[in-house]
Amino acid sequence: MDTMRDRFAPVMARLLDEDPRVAVVLAEIGKDAFKEVMRTHPDRVINVGIREQLLVGAGAGLALAGLRPVVHTFASFLVERPFEQIKLDFGHQDMGGVLVSAGASFDWPEGGFTHMAPGDVALLDTLDGWTVHVPGHPDEAETLLRHAVAAGDDTVYVRLSTQANAAPMPVDGARFLTVREGRGGVVVAVGPVLDQVLAATEGMDVTVLYATTVRPFDAEGLRRAVGGGVAADVVLVEPYLAGTSTAAANDALVDVPHRVLGLGVGRAELRRYGRVDEHVRAHGLDAGSLRGRIGGFLLPQPRPLP
Repeated sequence: MDTMRDRFAPVMARLLDEDPRVAVVLAEIGKDAFKEVMRTHPDRVINVGIREQLLVGAGAGLALAGLRPVVHTFASFLVERPFEQIKLDFGHQDMGGVLVSAGASFDWPEGGFTHMAPGDVALLDTLDGWTVHVPGHPDEAETLLRHAVAAGDDTVYVRLSTQANAAPMPVDGARFLTVREGRGGVVVAVGPVLDQVLAATEGMDVTVLYATTVRPFDAEGLRRAVGGGVAADVVLVEPYLAGTSTAAANDALVDVPHRVLGLGVGRAELRRYGRVDEHVRAHGLDAGSLRGRIGGFLLPQPRPLP
């Protein structure tokens, strides 16, 4: 199966053909996939070299000129390194654009911590008005890329990953999907962690929601899943920094007594390269670890003997 990033360049090639407003800005990374498109659309596919602040600034400049820029590189170089340009060139100037990342939290362990960005979504949360898509399958990535480009003049972040679920879901760029229904709590699985969450909760009487658009947070969807009970228990499983969406879940349930557990990538830096699956296990995001952590939080615990 191709990866989300494999799907990125062909989708953008079609969008460049379909919409004369679309432009792509690269910072060396990923340019080989755009060689043919650069010949077809030399004025709307721009490689600025290894200059990430310029990458974002040039994208905002294209937006200022009336284009719909799609800006792409690794997440650490797209969100973290040029964050001031995102904040000012897009945010302060009210310019719209699409940031599309690769690398995710630890997709290329051999690259070391410079190529990891578990805090990208949390960082964008400090800014106002961003839409954030976290697809869990290449087909979903294509759908959400098209949503992002067609989103008027909104600012949108699309987080691509080499990690993926086995099958796509019918995502719509807005709402959470109910994958499994139960009465013992709600587990929200974000993007590529869905398969692990479904395996972890097999046999548990819990509702599983699937989230690929996490900002705006689907507060109404979470409230529906919680139902009309007097209290609610919610577990958020995110493929980036643990706890990134706990505040959003708390806000959604502000008038309902509730508990929220945020699971995801830990804050401690893992200084050995390793493999992706080893990082998944080290952060407790494999099915076995998730089962213990989710079950320990949601399932009734025996009371101690008097």
